[in-house]
Amino acid sequence: MKAIKYVFSICLIALIVFSCDDDENLDFVDTVNAPTNLSLLTEITQDNTGLVKITPLGEGVTTYNLNFGDGSDAVTGIAPGSFVEHTYAEGTYDVTLTAKALNGDTTTLTQQIVVSFIAPQNLVVTIENDPGVSKQVNITATADFAMSNQINFGDGSEPVTGNIGETISYIYDEPGIYTITVVAMGGAIETTTYTEDFEVTAIVAPIASAPAQPARAAEDVISIFSSAYDDVPGTNYFPDWGQGGQGSSWAMYDLNGDQILQYINISYQGIALADGTTIDVSGMEFLHLDVWTADVVTDLEVSLINSPSATTEAPVTRPLTADSWTTIEIPIAEYVDQGLSVNEIFQLKFVGTPWAQGTVFIDNIYFYKQPTQAPTIAGTWKVAPVAGSLAVGPTPGSGEWFSISDAQVAERACYYDDTYVFGTDGSFSNVLGMDTWIEGWQSGSGDACGTPIAPHDGSAAATYTYDETAGTVTINGTGAYIALPKANNSGELSNPADAPSSITYNVTLDDINNMTVQIEAGSGVFWTFKLVREGDVPSSPLVGSWSIAPEAGSLAVGPTAGSGDWFAISDAQVTERACFYDDEYVFNADGSFSNVLGMDTWIEGWQSGSGDACGTPVAPHDGSAAATYVYDDTSGTVTLNGTGAYLGIPKANNAGELSNPADAPSSITYDITFIDDNTITVQIEAGAGVFWTFKLIKN
Repeated sequence: MKAIKYVFSICLIALIVFSCDDDENLDFVDTVNAPTNLSLLTEITQDNTGLVKITPLGEGVTTYNLNFGDGSDAVTGIAPGSFVEHTYAEGTYDVTLTAKALNGDTTTLTQQIVVSFIAPQNLVVTIENDPGVSKQVNITATADFAMSNQINFGDGSEPVTGNIGETISYIYDEPGIYTITVVAMGGAIETTTYTEDFEVTAIVAPIASAPAQPARAAEDVISIFSSAYDDVPGTNYFPDWGQGGQGSSWAMYDLNGDQILQYINISYQGIALADGTTIDVSGMEFLHLDVWTADVVTDLEVSLINSPSATTEAPVTRPLTADSWTTIEIPIAEYVDQGLSVNEIFQLKFVGTPWAQGTVFIDNIYFYKQPTQAPTIAGTWKVAPVAGSLAVGPTPGSGEWFSISDAQVAERACYYDDTYVFGTDGSFSNVLGMDTWIEGWQSGSGDACGTPIAPHDGSAAATYTYDETAGTVTINGTGAYIALPKANNSGELSNPADAPSSITYNVTLDDINNMTVQIEAGSGVFWTFKLVREGDVPSSPLVGSWSIAPEAGSLAVGPTAGSGDWFAISDAQVTERACFYDDEYVFNADGSFSNVLGMDTWIEGWQSGSGDACGTPVAPHDGSAAATYVYDDTSGTVTLNGTGAYLGIPKANNAGELSNPADAPSSITYDITFIDDNTITVQIEAGAGVFWTFKLIKN
């Protein structure tokens, strides 16, 4: 299929008729941008009459006004997609186009046209292969006394007409040499022609890197080849199992410092781990790889090969998209369902279709599983630098009134580097740098990059409260905000001095690295922001190994929280119970928990049937529990799930104090307070009015 792309475009906008009551909210109109990308497509009849057809073009336009520049009456109210005709005398004219947007904002363009009854002269044609699009040519023609040009691309397609001096782009089906003809036309019957035999080329290697890979915890990924993660050491990416005899070869392709595997004329190609090395991917969920090819290799077969001692393998085939990166995600289950064991993978194999006829580039080969750490709002976020990441409309998620374009993303680079930092301690900050996107209601002038304006300048001493159940986050602090300072729960600001002291947003964590934030800024005005995480997910402050502080008072019980009225351990008892004070309570990043007790711990009479003393741990409080934990930093609690898992002493639980190990509950919830990064206080009410307190320190 042929594809033609013009540097000019017609953008039709639907006219919306509003029947408005006084109480309807039309604040959205303020978010509509003035018209953009204005141009005039001009075509003159070649009969010495001077009759010119003029078609206004633009984006975000409701109507056009056109001044012909020759003293005649202007034409108003031209609808998008319409044209006007006007007869000129010979001469040069400045034609003025005024485009109006829905909110009344206007943009003006002045474009010169030359009306001449002399045949075009000094025709200069530039034909170039596009550096970024395979088999695309860009053609620009200039000439004196010409208004338009017609291009025949020499492949049997219909000629294309455009303004003289503007670039016309065309994508061929195949590379090769084509006779391209450019005809320059003016008001005269006679035209001027240029012909060139031009070689159209295909792009045979990627010019952009594969998509960036998300941050993943080390335990969630096994990387074979990716700069995003730590690869299995010693891997051989071209072991040559005889494919060289098929005309295949390989190279390490360097794309501006990005190393990519290049498999040339791929028949079959292997990757071998170091001798004696195997990987167990049974705990992983997917095999990921990014593949780029031109238009020869249509499919790639990917095989996993298991067990050096009793080798078995299974293939999975995926189609490839020409001239772009294809992201392949293969469920490990597709291999397992073929009967393949995946606990001793030592090789991978790729097979190209058709055989030994095309080249593939492969990056980011790794196995992974979904994050074992639940998605969390804590960390550093940015608005995603993509079209649609900033939008407003009459319903949640709508971009009907405004949705940011790629061009506007580029224009607002000062905004897209702003960060929104949610601390694990509940703090929040806007980090804006030297400049951000300033709107007219802040500056008193037009929208543009500029110095942040108080109170929306990142100076707020702010906090946040995240309610996972309700799906909301409240930012507390005058001037603190997410994504757009003017949007708040009462409406849209028109004066920085009116900034509220708090704002509540609706939040959806799409996954660990992507978040959608929404706010209704006044009745029926819904703003939507798409945020992406920057950097790694901050670890829970609990992650690590903890022990009871070996000091007097670190173990206490009394009638109120924090009290030691009934018992508080003494220095002498700390020494006596050394077997207890070396016990560890381990919170892992993957959400697992374990009691590490060693050969002995402090055993009480209800466990042993005799006196209290150091002794062998007694089940189920012996560290054998397959336990997990859930830490809620908002409520200040940690819940241990797993019969026999505990903090401090095993007998204290939410229902009371145990008198029999067999009665151990399946979960216990404790109150937890961080004194600093390395010290916590843990409390539990073990029955009505019985409060145990433990002081723990990080090892």
